[in-house]
Parts: sequence; structure tokens; C-alpha cells
Amino acid sequence: MRIGNHSGRLTLFTEQGAVDVEKASGGRFGPDPQAVYQVWEDFLNWSKDARLSGASAFDPADLGSPAPAPTQLFAIGVNYREHASETDLATPDTFPPVFTKFRTSISGPVTTVTLPEGGHTDWEVELVAVIGQHARRVSAADAWSYVAGLTVGQDISERIRQIEGQGTAPQFSMGKSLPGFTPIGPWLVTVDEFENPDDLELGCAIDGDTVQHSRTSNLIFSVPQLIEGLSASLELLPGDVIFTGTPSGVGIGRKPQRWLQPGEELVSHISGIGELRQRFVAA
Repeated sequence: MRIGNHSGRLTLFTEQGAVDVEKASGGRFGPDPQAVYQVWEDFLNWSKDARLSGASAFDPADLGSPAPAPTQLFAIGVNYREHASETDLATPDTFPPVFTKFRTSISGPVTTVTLPEGGHTDWEVELVAVIGQHARRVSAADAWSYVAGLTVGQDISERIRQIEGQGTAPQFSMGKSLPGFTPIGPWLVTVDEFENPDDLELGCAIDGDTVQHSRTSNLIFSVPQLIEGLSASLELLPGDVIFTGTPSGVGIGRKPQRWLQPGEELVSHISGIGELRQRFVAA
């Protein structure tokens, strides 16, 4: 099942097109895409037998993030070995570094992003998991049952700002939370849709030139392990978002380093989910 955000309204996406959930459910569920995670089990039970008529065509540019206002957004660093190597960072032993991207930076799958003047803006394609129920002290063996679904994310990063204060207190969250720096989408795909949710192809390209390509089976800490580790320290809430880390191929790890430029288009994809498209313009 594909659930998303069409023009700010909770929507199911079928082979026939977009179905407005509030209308299809007779008002049982409201239009807010974020609110559905609070009643996720009830929503899933309804959707199994729902008669989804009245599907309509839609423009991907009208889609928003399937989790537009999470209470918590966790971003995981250094979670692919080759990415650790290309950035000269140590591979984590017990648990990877965790930071956040502020939710005002969240956008939908097809956007135009303004590059900060004088910046070094980089790309990081990532698998994103959205939590479907309260999770505290969850074991990795049970963790997938707490996931509402998976989607595509781009952890766009302004590297100059990100590493300010290196050696004291780097500004990861600030450098990764400029307007439009957290595109998510195109929709959420429920876990049951995947033959193996632990092994998905992902990658991205700039103007058709592939810059990242890997599989999520190469994650050092899998989605279930991340949920186990995070929930051991705090409570995960319905609708929370987890960016799971990026593979190698980012601009900062290249020789010479390479940054996004005005006029370029970044296309990010994950198999079985879909793609993001970001066009970049000068400030």
C-alpha cells in the first residue's frame, strides 16, 4: 500500500491514481497526513477492505512529504562502510552517531531548492523509515512491526556550516536543515509490499550522471538495529522519521570535491518506492 500527501491531504495511491482518504472513509479519517500515524492500526484495518473508488490523476509536483511534521526526526551518520572510508571517519562499533534535521526543512518529492550563497552543498540519498506506533525498548527481532512504512529521503547538506566548530561542537543539524534540504517521498510504502525490506537498491544521479549506488543490505546498522538502539534510550512516537544513513559517492568524499550547482537536477531513487527530483537554483 502507498500512502501519501497530495496537496496537503492524506491520500492513498493506487494503479488508478490518487484517492482522498477523508472522502473514501466517509470522514472516519481526517485530511491531515501526519495525523494518520496516531491511528495507524485502525487505518490499516480499514484500508484492507476499503472500496477505493474515485481515483484521479495527479501531478507529482503536488505531492508533499508523507510525514510532513514528525515530532522527532532522527538522522543516522556513518552507516555504510564505504562512506566512512571516503570521509575519513571511523566505522562505529556499538551504535552510529545520531543527529536531527529540523522539520521546517522538510519538503515533498519534486522541489526547487535554493543553494546558499558561498556554500558547499552536498547530496546524501537515504532510506527513510516512519514509525507507526509507540516504541520503547523494542528488540531488533520485533522492530519491523513498529514501522509504518519506508520512503525515500535526501539529506541535503551544506558542508561549510555543518563542520563549523569541528573539534568542539560541529553544527550538523544547522548545516542539514536549510529550507528544502529534507525532501521526502514520493509516498510511504508499507513494509508488506517488499520481498525483503532489508535489501533495497538505492542511488542518485546529477543530470543523469550516477553519483551514488548501493543496497540497504550494506547498512552497518539495519533498520531493526537502529530502532532497537534508539528505543533503548528514548521513546519513538507514531509518525517519527528515521533517516538511516547514506552510502558512498557524496561530493565531500570526491577528489576533487564536488558540490551541487545552480541549474542541476538531482534524482534520487529506491527500488520498490520511487524517486525524488530536486532542481537547484542560485540564491
